[in-house]
Amino acid sequence: MRAPAMRKCAARRRRAMPSLGTGARFATGIAPGPWSGGGTRLPRMRSVRVAVVLDVLCVLIFVIIGRDSHDKGESLAGIASTSWPFLCGLAAGWAVTRARKPLALRPTGIIVWLCTVALGMVLRVVSGQGTAIAFIVVALAFLGLFLLGWRVLGRLVARRS
Repeated sequence: MRAPAMRKCAARRRRAMPSLGTGARFATGIAPGPWSGGGTRLPRMRSVRVAVVLDVLCVLIFVIIGRDSHDKGESLAGIASTSWPFLCGLAAGWAVTRARKPLALRPTGIIVWLCTVALGMVLRVVSGQGTAIAFIVVALAFLGLFLLGWRVLGRLVARRS
């Protein structure tokens, strides 16, 4: 008598919780999105990859624009030598947050941003690249705008759709 009731309950749970694989649809007919709330989130690993790629692109854009504005050129070696301290800081920020909420502005975005700038500056000093106060302010502003900005834009787009 107890076994059929358990089977019915398990069948109901399977219907109520569809998988989040590719092409998953929910009762609303809306495919899951990375900034959607509740049960419509992208699979965790996919959203982590999206966030990491966007963060790395933000750091590289910062480095390329900075090198261009100082006429340092855009050689691959030059970009790598300028970006590695900030990319290490970015990796440390991701390690600190343990990628719990990769698309969240708070706490993930803020921690990643501050770790990127702080550790990036420390590694620049250690490697002899130097840090002026003006550069620290510009790095804080630019990386804050970009690393936090794409997260804010993602939330706004998710609300409209």
